[in-house]
Amino acid sequence: MKRLFYFILLLVGISTIHSCKDLADEDGNPLVDINDNTGLNGPRALYREITNSDTLATYYYNGLQMNRVVTPGVKYKYKSNTDVAWSGDKISRIDFKGHLDEDNNGVFDQDSVTYTQQFTYDNFGNVDVISENRSVFKRGTPTPPATVGPYALLRKTKTLYKLKYSSSTAKLASITMTTGEDVSTAPFSYTKYSETAYQYVGDNVSKVTRNYGPIGTGGTFGAAVTKYGYEYSSYDAKINPFTLLPFAYKVSRLLRTEVNDVESWILSPNSPTRYTVTDLVPPVPVPVFFSTNYNYDPQTYMQKGYGVNYIYKPL
Repeated sequence: MKRLFYFILLLVGISTIHSCKDLADEDGNPLVDINDNTGLNGPRALYREITNSDTLATYYYNGLQMNRVVTPGVKYKYKSNTDVAWSGDKISRIDFKGHLDEDNNGVFDQDSVTYTQQFTYDNFGNVDVISENRSVFKRGTPTPPATVGPYALLRKTKTLYKLKYSSSTAKLASITMTTGEDVSTAPFSYTKYSETAYQYVGDNVSKVTRNYGPIGTGGTFGAAVTKYGYEYSSYDAKINPFTLLPFAYKVSRLLRTEVNDVESWILSPNSPTRYTVTDLVPPVPVPVFFSTNYNYDPQTYMQKGYGVNYIYKPL
């Protein structure tokens, strides 16, 4: 988990820079790029997230519904596909195939990851439970030191996420995770947990804490051994690009790896110009601060911040 903290520092340290990308999508539709003199009236969709060195994500749609996210991986030469299935107007399943930075060292792993997440909803239409089956495949044999060769199954896990919402605001209040390795030679049991709590100022996420610990006999949660905190402040009054993405997908994105909690501001309607990351385990926690200046298009959609450019397309 220490690597998690250091990777966050590396990730957010990328300087903000303009990037020249295609000005039309795959269908030939004009994109709202980083030129402040351009704009888009009418319905729009988030199309790409890019940095100066790579494309972080490209979003594809079937009509009004986002149905696939592709990470081209130009820099790291690893591709990832996230397929999104819908049941009516709700996401029912997300399938991921590709590469993640699970060891949190700032570079996407050569290990291949696949996972499936199934979504269930409560009586109010909120995501209630997310059940996940994940497999990690390693180059060579699963036992280190691995030699270069075909992918072999390293581990399988089963994970359950339970979401709770505030009774007064209906906003996401907490996510409780339980997880364990799925071994064919032994009965399955949940062995680890995490508890994530969300706080808000107005409609924007202001603070997130996540504690990790073991699960003991009888399913009892043990004392947390790892704790991280994220605080977001100085929000703008403009439009966050992620308001264009479905809530269920945004939660799935946060759960992709443990490092992704730092992105919790994507749940907000606005964008923070300042945030902190804190390892809460030391007796005197020391927050690390990050800040940015945003660029916006004429319709006040955020176009650039924290080293990432956001490109839109008409719907």
